[in-house]
Amino acid sequence: MAIFINENTKVLIQGFTGRIGTFHAQEMIDYGTNVVGGVTPGKGGTEHLGRPVFNTVKGAVAETGAEASIVFVPPPFAADAIMEAADAGIKYCTCITDGIPAQDMIRVKRYMRRYKKDSRMRLAGPNCAGTISPNRAMLGIMPGHIYAQGRVGVIGRSGTLGYEAAEQLKELGLGISTSVGIGGDPINGSSFRDILEEFENDDETDVILMIGEIGGPQEAEAAGYARDHMKKPVVAYIAGLSAPKGRTMGHAGAIVTSYGEAAAEKVEILQAAGVTITPTPADMGSTVAGVVAKLKSAA
Repeated sequence: MAIFINENTKVLIQGFTGRIGTFHAQEMIDYGTNVVGGVTPGKGGTEHLGRPVFNTVKGAVAETGAEASIVFVPPPFAADAIMEAADAGIKYCTCITDGIPAQDMIRVKRYMRRYKKDSRMRLAGPNCAGTISPNRAMLGIMPGHIYAQGRVGVIGRSGTLGYEAAEQLKELGLGISTSVGIGGDPINGSSFRDILEEFENDDETDVILMIGEIGGPQEAEAAGYARDHMKKPVVAYIAGLSAPKGRTMGHAGAIVTSYGEAAAEKVEILQAAGVTITPTPADMGSTVAGVVAKLKSAA
């Protein structure tokens, strides 16, 4: 099974009728995603792209039985949209929005803790490319045609590097079970460690590719989890080997402030945990292919 979303997952678009929401909603519908409606306050009762529009997420969930949502809401209002989804009973939400203030995301994290863990909404992002289970469902802004279905799980902070990995794997005859963008902001909904656990328990994933970068402790935490709890092999690429300390590089969270946050330090920590490192972006596909070949020869 794919993690988080599949062909049966009922999806809502938050920010449905806006320019960006409209464009990507149509892309998701064309891909085959089970989009059952969208939410734009004040436009409830109308229809857009052949789907109903609702004023609230709670009303949309009650009418459609939606389980997942994707947020295309401007930064000043995106945190409220995420919390509304959590309150409405959405199980999986991915937030594409870039530029949400860190203080707003702290409020989101605190808000979500009011729910018991087994009923708490899973949030991916913000500032991510989304989630895709190839040939099943796409909940994001990625070019779906470059993703082949297979048995490699992908987790990335960078959307474009995730696209590069998908294309390389496809050219090598390998595919992806699910690719999850966790986003490049300093405060996000799910970490590498969170998604590694999901892939470890997924029967259709054999190998996991992590795509990390400078800044923050998430890759180091994932290394510890992989060493202590994972039986499946993990491959990692860490971007930013030449990035200077103290300067933000691209993502808001890609800034080195302490030990363990530079790319070289993360590589050392991951290698010590038994994670296979791919040295350059161009080697992501071939490194994963080598690990897959070893698995097959050992079987």
